[in-house]
Amino acid sequence: MPTRRQEKVARAIKESICDAIANHLSDPRIKGFVSVTAVETSPDLKRADVYLSVFGTKSEAAANTTFIAINNSKSRIQSLLGKSLTGKFCPVLRFHKDEVFKKTLDTMKLINQAVDEFKDKEENTDPK
Repeated sequence: MPTRRQEKVARAIKESICDAIANHLSDPRIKGFVSVTAVETSPDLKRADVYLSVFGTKSEAAANTTFIAINNSKSRIQSLLGKSLTGKFCPVLRFHKDEVFKKTLDTMKLINQAVDEFKDKEENTDPK
């Protein structure tokens, strides 16, 4: 369980990274809406795992290209983060794709499909 300090630093990192991606990166490969879904810091605050979700792209390839572009801009984002944090050091960032939202949508789609099939089956077997 993260400490209060870890949570506070993670929140500051999340805000800073959101600002950096939205306002300071001008890479044409970044398409769609990029959301920082979570930030997990190590207990010594020297590393931070940043989870990103990319929405609004037409294909998975475009989302992958956006993620690669952000990962290639890691040093720029880290530099901007270092300027915004007031601690002794700036945590080293590691970006990860957040697949939880996508898996949740896929699960919901499967549930809806099963419900529709059940309703169709129930309607066909209902004697009137």
